[in-house]
Amino acid sequence: MVTRAQALAAGVTRSAIRQHLRTGRWQRIFRSVYATFSGPVPRKCLLWAAVLRAGPGAMLSHGSSAELIGLVDEPDELIHVTVPTRRELSPIPGVVVHQSGRAEEARHPLRLPPQTRVEETVVDLVQTSHSLEQALGLIAKACGRRLTRPERLIAAIEARKKLRWRAEVLAALGDVGGGAQSSLELRYLRDVERAHGLPRGSRQCAVTRPGGRFYDDVRYVPFGVVVELDGRAAHPDEARWRDMRRDNVSVLQGRRVLRYGWADVAGQPCAVAVQVATALRAAGWRGAPRPCQPGCPAPGEP
Repeated sequence: MVTRAQALAAGVTRSAIRQHLRTGRWQRIFRSVYATFSGPVPRKCLLWAAVLRAGPGAMLSHGSSAELIGLVDEPDELIHVTVPTRRELSPIPGVVVHQSGRAEEARHPLRLPPQTRVEETVVDLVQTSHSLEQALGLIAKACGRRLTRPERLIAAIEARKKLRWRAEVLAALGDVGGGAQSSLELRYLRDVERAHGLPRGSRQCAVTRPGGRFYDDVRYVPFGVVVELDGRAAHPDEARWRDMRRDNVSVLQGRRVLRYGWADVAGQPCAVAVQVATALRAAGWRGAPRPCQPGCPAPGEP
């Protein structure tokens, strides 16, 4: 990828540029930004082209930066770039331009194409999330995929003057630090376990069993009870077989396995708490789930 100014500075004449474009050897991606080859333009080249078109100080951000670091699984149709405040840019087709007064602090010092730091990317996406649930899912995924750590995200949040759901996100980061790796796991911790006074389970416990290495979402170690949480709307056959094999091995090893989806934890957290408590009490827990609000079916202390 090359800009018109870069090509001229390298000694390519204006007539040569026109000739390359006319014959199809080069392709115009944006105004004054060219691909110096024919054929399909790879995604990464399009990202580079957007940065070049946006000019000095520009960097990929938001969903486009998240795409490069593996935070999102599907690229956004639009390319997102951030430029320093007070930069005046004419509209760029297919590109969303954000302005930031912290552009230099937000820029990753090494990665190319130029892009925001991981923590800045996550916080930008939190700010533009459609819901708190989506925002919490992003921070859980970023930490769960080991792209960053909760303390680094906290520092990035504290550097922002304004952020949607600041208090809720900071509180959730403490739970993410305890091992919760998805918005469903955060909701289970908050609305099922904590709200009903259940014992605190261990998160993402690794165990080697026949067939491979597995991770239990929540394990109540003293009682041999395992809770598996599946937030996927669709459950591919391969994942279903893996989960079935993991559950079967747990049962054979004497563990009680309870599995819940989004509809259970989000729609019936009290019923889930009662069921988990029943399994825990059968395994020796002497406590009782407490009601989280009037009308909650949890029985409370006998």
